[in-house]
Amino acid sequence: MTARRIAIETWDPDYGAPVEAGVLDPSDVSVNVDVETEAAAWKPIEPTPDVDPPGDVLFIDGVRRTDASAWISEDDRPPYRALLASIGAGAALGGSRARIAAAEVERLLIAPQPTGDVSTRAGNYAAVLAAGTESEDLSRALQQRLGALETRVAEYQRDAADLIFIDGPLRGWPRPHAVGYIKSHRVSYLPESLQAIVGRLSAGQRTPLFFMTTSWSRYSWYLRLPGPASHAWWGVVRCEVSDALAVDDARRAADRATAILPRFASSPHKDARAPQNLYPIAGLEDHLRRLLGDAAFVQRCIREVG
Repeated sequence: MTARRIAIETWDPDYGAPVEAGVLDPSDVSVNVDVETEAAAWKPIEPTPDVDPPGDVLFIDGVRRTDASAWISEDDRPPYRALLASIGAGAALGGSRARIAAAEVERLLIAPQPTGDVSTRAGNYAAVLAAGTESEDLSRALQQRLGALETRVAEYQRDAADLIFIDGPLRGWPRPHAVGYIKSHRVSYLPESLQAIVGRLSAGQRTPLFFMTTSWSRYSWYLRLPGPASHAWWGVVRCEVSDALAVDDARRAADRATAILPRFASSPHKDARAPQNLYPIAGLEDHLRRLLGDAAFVQRCIREVG
């Protein structure tokens, strides 16, 4: 009988999967893997012992919630689909001064045609124009507004900490002390010959830097968080920093981030998306969801003006 081993993912399947396959398909993004180390010499990197630890660390994150789907009819025009949704973004300080540093909430009416705002007892839904009529177009417009809100909060808080982690890609935000933090993976940005290096990472180790170019450019690397690793990509996250940094500065930023992130990694018995959903991010998300208000109450308020 063939021996069989089943690797159980600690990530809650209700949130999808943090990685789609053991060896991911390559992306079509332009990538240079010879930035810090030539590809032939790639190996796991331990942050240098003399890495300068940051003082305060700030985490930026956002949440979104669809409050209602709707059809809007105006004059003689055919009815069109719209989305009423709430978004929130904020900042949490980690370390010795752990606290919520900022939080903002917006309510939005996403529609494919110009329309007016909708005022409810739960708040005003500001009209936002989507690029198309499909559900995906509405969802994309909502996500873009959430990204813009996160960036605005990050900009307001840019001087609040020595190191700022943005939950998700940097989206071109150019601050030298900002680090994009990506929890899940759909493709690998490394050639297949180098993907095995990711599987060899121990907790607290990172890959060498590589340089990526899409609509913006950035340095990136993979690192592994601590925990009961059951397969090659368990607990692996990808980070990125601005291309405005010199290579040596990007390397130092990668070492600092890799050294500090394991301190905030969540545990499987406490978080459904452990270890990638860092404790400060999880706490911030809970706070933001409370600010969005009770979903049933908000929906009743929307129905009142329907």
